[in-house]
Amino acid sequence: MEPNTWLWILAGFLAAIFVGTGLLKLTTPRDRLVASGMGWAREFSQEQIRLIGIAEVLGAIGLVVPPLLGIVPLLSPVAASCLALGMAGATAVHIRRREFLPDALRSLAVVVLCVVLAAYRFGPQPF
Repeated sequence: MEPNTWLWILAGFLAAIFVGTGLLKLTTPRDRLVASGMGWAREFSQEQIRLIGIAEVLGAIGLVVPPLLGIVPLLSPVAASCLALGMAGATAVHIRRREFLPDALRSLAVVVLCVVLAAYRFGPQPF
């Protein structure tokens, strides 16, 4: 498979993840998030959770829309880098809360995927 193809698949996969989780944070009250097993939400206000959701949705858009439209394709690896930083923070929160499996591991895996996408799009496979 050509590198550009799998990078587009990776970007689409990450965008789907971040749109889903971002919309969940934007539309679900904090108490319902906590009740559904997202204990980390106890440590954040409703406004902070919504800001995280907005950042995730905007990051997801930044992964795919600029290169699709041919406008500032550099935004895609920048978005991937920003999402990696956000997920590194999420990983730290899960580790601090001793939520190693699956929460911290899942967050760390998303960090790695975002870093791979950013590294390839900044480097050998730009748009």
